[in-house]
Amino acid sequence: MSAMLQPQIILLKEGTDTSQGKAQVVSNINACTAVADAVRTTLGPRGMDKLIHDDKGNTTISNDGATIMKLLDIIHPAAKILVDIAKSQDSEVGDGTTKVVLLAGEFLKEAKPFIEDGVHPQNLIEVTGLQAIWLAIEKIKELAVSIEGKSLEEKKTLLAKCAATTLSSKLIGGEKEFFASMVVDAVMAIGIDDRLNLIGIKKVPGGTMRDSFLVNGVAFKKTFSYAGFEQQPKKFLNPKILLLNIELELKSEKENAEIRLSDPLQYQSIVDAEWNIIYDKLDKCVKSGAKIVLSRLAIGDLATQYFADRDIFCAGRVAEEDLHRVAAATGGTVQTSVNNVVDEVLGTCEVFEEKQVGNERFNIFSGCPSGQTATIVLRGGADQFIEEAERSLHDAIMIVRRALKNSTVVPGGGAIDMEISRFLRMHARSIAGKSQLFINSYAKALEIIPRQLCDNAGFDATDVLNKLRQKHAPGTGANYGVDINTGGITDSFANFVWEPAVVKINAINAATEAACLILSVDETVKNPKSESAQGEAAASAMAGRGRGGAAFRGRGGRGMRRR
Repeated sequence: MSAMLQPQIILLKEGTDTSQGKAQVVSNINACTAVADAVRTTLGPRGMDKLIHDDKGNTTISNDGATIMKLLDIIHPAAKILVDIAKSQDSEVGDGTTKVVLLAGEFLKEAKPFIEDGVHPQNLIEVTGLQAIWLAIEKIKELAVSIEGKSLEEKKTLLAKCAATTLSSKLIGGEKEFFASMVVDAVMAIGIDDRLNLIGIKKVPGGTMRDSFLVNGVAFKKTFSYAGFEQQPKKFLNPKILLLNIELELKSEKENAEIRLSDPLQYQSIVDAEWNIIYDKLDKCVKSGAKIVLSRLAIGDLATQYFADRDIFCAGRVAEEDLHRVAAATGGTVQTSVNNVVDEVLGTCEVFEEKQVGNERFNIFSGCPSGQTATIVLRGGADQFIEEAERSLHDAIMIVRRALKNSTVVPGGGAIDMEISRFLRMHARSIAGKSQLFINSYAKALEIIPRQLCDNAGFDATDVLNKLRQKHAPGTGANYGVDINTGGITDSFANFVWEPAVVKINAINAATEAACLILSVDETVKNPKSESAQGEAAASAMAGRGRGGAAFRGRGGRGMRRR
């Protein structure tokens, strides 16, 4: 009776949605499995592409796991964790984004029956998150083959194989050898420098993929120019290059500026002073001995004609990224003033020329002394195709950089996954209790990679996996994986299907951590009222921002004076 009279305790706001317990864990697993199913068919050389159409009307065609995950706009809180691990895999190693999502989804799928049967999630987390993952990573390190100690040509050949393996699953897979050598040359050009932005990728619609080319230096599109630009020389040999971050044009008066004059003749002296300032800047640029002047800010019509009369090439509004790459390649330094310009701050290159590429004109600096930059000019039919080609090359560049730094590779084509699976199954037999079942299920989940490669290629996955298990069983067939061309099995290492060991280690680490994190969540609390209030506040803020009036600024006409 006393229990019935106790007052009700209210902790959360009215309308708060809360769900907890076993049902919530299973619900999270189902959401993550659905996300993994969305990218499942993109894995491997025969993977399909996804066409994603967003609310702004932009269309993206891609089979890159990270790109698809970003564009899906997932709202389920647990499933968002898979988006995060795909992004981290992309930023850390550049490739394996589909693998990491698939593995995480499969780990959770294998854990689901245990959760439904009443096994506590912490038991699963302890075995898979501590024991199984450690055993798997140690086995990868044991099987990895180092490419250290090779000559430069041998190393370039090995790196090209790694790049070709990455590109084989992309839209440009048909030209993987052509692009793989281009990617290796570009990465070798920047040397030990870790800045990825030193490799520029420029897209020019038109032509075929084979029309793409690599510039051992810097190339960027012709910037906006004024009338005198066409009178400037378009080719120089061993020119000096001046890099600026200042405007070389006459400035308009400040709004509401006021000058009080006692004599009308004084107005001319003010106008003359403005002209003298700009001419003084231009004279100093010419006296520096530079034949090419680049600026991040505008170079006006007066300056363009002034330089043209003196056989100097100029380009204003150069993108900051391109300007820094020119500085890195030519050995120049970006200046914020034209006073005291000495030879030490000027860059140089063997050849500068303006070249027509498709409908675009490119400024190309080649034969740069430091040689710490490269530019890939991509050609292709459709814009979406070139965009996907750029994403593919980004993955290949990241893979080659990682292979160069962490010089160990493992066989691809599902070979390493099957070998770890076999090793874990053997290890599980030596363990008593439930842990044996958990490690067995973890080992089974690793087989998703070769299984999905077969499914995506249209082969009988069960038949191929049985052949692989038979080959791996004695412990001597560690390099055998799926042969995409014949539907059988092959020695992946002998066929140069390689991937850096760091990619596989990072993927298994990230996937296991994500699976353990999702298994550890047993309650979700969501307040729909607070969400709607936030939405209304954001909408009212946007509406208020659009109510301001427009201001119009006048500018007086000014005649040009030339020297």
